[in-house]
Amino acid sequence: MSGDANAEYSSKAHNYTMIQAFEWYAKGGGVHWKRLAERVPELASFGITAMWIPPPTKAAGQESVGYDIYDLYDLGEFDQKGGKRTKYGTKEELLKAINIAKDQGIVTYVDAVLNHKFGADRAETFAATEVDSNDRTKEISDMYDIKGWTGFDFPGRGDKYSKFKWNFNHFTGVDYNENDGKNSIFRIQGDGKNWARGVDKENHNYDYLMGADIDHNHPEAREDILNWGKWIIKELGAAGFRFDAIKHIDRGFIADFVKTVRAETDKPKLFAVGEFWKDSLDDIEAYLNALGTQFSVFDAPLHYNFKEAGDRAQEYDMRAIWDDTVVQKRPIDAVTLVDNHDTQVGQALESWVSPTFKPLAYALILLRPDGYPCVFWGDLYGTQGDNPQEPVSQLADLIRARKLYAYGEVRDYWDHMNCVGWVRTGDKENGGDGCAVVLCNGEEGFKRMEVGKEHANEKWTDVLGWHQGEVVIGEDGWAEFKCSARSVSVWVKEGANGREEFKK
Repeated sequence: MSGDANAEYSSKAHNYTMIQAFEWYAKGGGVHWKRLAERVPELASFGITAMWIPPPTKAAGQESVGYDIYDLYDLGEFDQKGGKRTKYGTKEELLKAINIAKDQGIVTYVDAVLNHKFGADRAETFAATEVDSNDRTKEISDMYDIKGWTGFDFPGRGDKYSKFKWNFNHFTGVDYNENDGKNSIFRIQGDGKNWARGVDKENHNYDYLMGADIDHNHPEAREDILNWGKWIIKELGAAGFRFDAIKHIDRGFIADFVKTVRAETDKPKLFAVGEFWKDSLDDIEAYLNALGTQFSVFDAPLHYNFKEAGDRAQEYDMRAIWDDTVVQKRPIDAVTLVDNHDTQVGQALESWVSPTFKPLAYALILLRPDGYPCVFWGDLYGTQGDNPQEPVSQLADLIRARKLYAYGEVRDYWDHMNCVGWVRTGDKENGGDGCAVVLCNGEEGFKRMEVGKEHANEKWTDVLGWHQGEVVIGEDGWAEFKCSARSVSVWVKEGANGREEFKK
C-alpha cells in the first residue's frame, strides 16, 4: 500500500511520510522548483519519504496554482500562456528537484488534473442545452447553438509528445456562452453524449465542476489522457499520482487510468491517491468499492473531526476522534492529513484546524501505525497570502519522532475524554526504540502506561521538550507519563537512537 511506491526507490527502513510540497499562496515567479530542491535534504533529514508536487502542467495563466489546466504535455517547456515556465519554474528545474529528491530517498507524486481544461485557443459553435445548477439532470432550456471556448491547438508545443488537438466533441459541458456573455451550465449535445454516470450524486450529477468539462467516454480524449499518464511517469521518473477532483470524474475512467499506467509502465504498485473531498465515509467507501483496484483517498472525515476537536477544545471527547473515518474503516487506503491547500485560510473550502490543536492532530497521524500521513507544507513552513499563518511548532520534530520511534505494537490508553495515550513498543530489528505518547486537549494530565519490563529503571524524557522533567520506568515496566495542558508529549528513553536530532 502506502509504502510500495517509496520502496521502489528507497532502501530506507524507516516509516513512510508524505509532504504536500506546496501551499496555495506560495510565492510565484518561477522559483518553487528551485526552492523545493534546496529544501529536499532538510525534508529527508526530518523523515519525509515522498512529496506530492503541485500540478507541473501548463495552466491558463503563468502565475496560476495550476488547477485551471491548459496543456498536460507542457511541463514548463514551451512558450504558451504567458511564457515558458509555470508558476513553479521550468521543466529543467522540475527534473532537477525530482532527481535531487530521489537521491535523498524521496519519491515524487504528480498532481494530475484530468477533469477539465481552461484557456482554450479558440471558441467554437455547437449545440447545447442549459441545465439547472442544483439539478444537472434537469434541462431548463431548449437546445440551441452557443459559442464556447473548447478549441485547444497548443501552438507553442505543436505536435511534440502528442498530436492530439481538442474540440467541443471532447467535452461534456461549459459554463459560458461567448455569443451573449451568459454564464450558465451548458451540456454539450452529441450522439450518445451526456454527463458521466460514475460521479458524485450531489446536484443529482456532479460531473460538471468548472471550465470545459472533459468527456472521458470519448475514445480520442480517453486515449490521449491514458497516453499522458504513461508518458509523465516515464518523463519525470515519478512514483505515483494525486488525482484532483475525482468526485467529478467517471470512476470507471479513473480505475482504467490507474490499471493501464501500472501495467504499461511496469509499475504494478504505482501509488494512486484521489481527492474525494466529502465528509461522508459511506460515499467514500462506495467509491473505493467500485474501483476494482487498490486506490487511496485523503481522509476528509478525519480532517473534519480534527476541525471539530480544535473548535470545541476540552468539550470534545478525544475518544471519538477516529469515528467514521477512512483510517478507522480501511487503514490501507487512508492518506491521513490535518490541513491542505483547499482547507487553508482564504480558500473556498476553508476549514483550518485550530493552531492550538494541530500538534495533537499531527501526533495522531504521525505516531500511530494506521494510514499514510501527509504533512502540509503550510504547516511545516507557514503560509503566505492576505492572512498568513505561522508554522506548527516543532512539526519537524514530530516527523522525526515518527522516523525514529513510531514502531512496533500499539498499546492504547484511551480511558479519558480529555487525555489519551499510547505506547509504541519499538522494533529492535530496525533500531526503533519505541515511545510513549500523551495528548491533552484540556488541562494538564497524565497516563500510567506499560512500556515493558525490559525498560525497567530507564530514564525517559519528552523529546519535544514541552514537558520538563524525567520519568523513571518501574520494575514492572510501568510509569506515569505527563502532558501539559492542550499539548502533546512524546516520551523516549535517554540515549535512544537519534535523540541528538532534536532541539535541546
